[in-house]
Amino acid sequence: MTRVGAVLLAAGRSERFGEANKLLASVGDDPVVRRAARTLVEAPLDERVAVVGHEAKRVREVLPAGFDVRENEAYREGQHTSVREGVEVARERGWDAVVFALGDMPFVAPETVRALRDAFKGGAGTIVAPTYRGERGNPVLFGRSHFGALASADNDEGGRRIVKRHPDAVYIPVEDAGVRRDIDRPNDLSGS
Repeated sequence: MTRVGAVLLAAGRSERFGEANKLLASVGDDPVVRRAARTLVEAPLDERVAVVGHEAKRVREVLPAGFDVRENEAYREGQHTSVREGVEVARERGWDAVVFALGDMPFVAPETVRALRDAFKGGAGTIVAPTYRGERGNPVLFGRSHFGALASADNDEGGRRIVKRHPDAVYIPVEDAGVRRDIDRPNDLSGS
């Protein structure tokens, strides 16, 4: 049986957002990170783990049921350290693939995550990424054969570089603008 898990990257310091933690800002009635996490809960995945760091206790408290949590003590060094934690989880749990989702992307549809999983399980490729109107988005699924490269990346461009350079990367067109919409600044919350 092919096991596909998800890692929600939710450890960052929200430096461009100002004083507040963007993951805890409200989109509708929910914090940004809860909405991002709910997408993964509603998608057909085997397990879900959130990697937290900055304000870990507060972020952990707003996550929905169905999430395990891993704390990244090195989160100040960059997102690649959270990816490394996620790879460690995937290896420990014997996942065949991991969907890396971003805690600041609350508008992704569960159907998009399902499409990534289904493409991987159907043998489309070992890296599967969504596109919206021709632009690559997130989340991205990586098969086990890429865990070593992800874990050894020493900067936040590692995952992007792997996707761009790997001949086995597959792009799935989706009608989901959420794959291109993140929250970086307070005005990104408008229109939600």
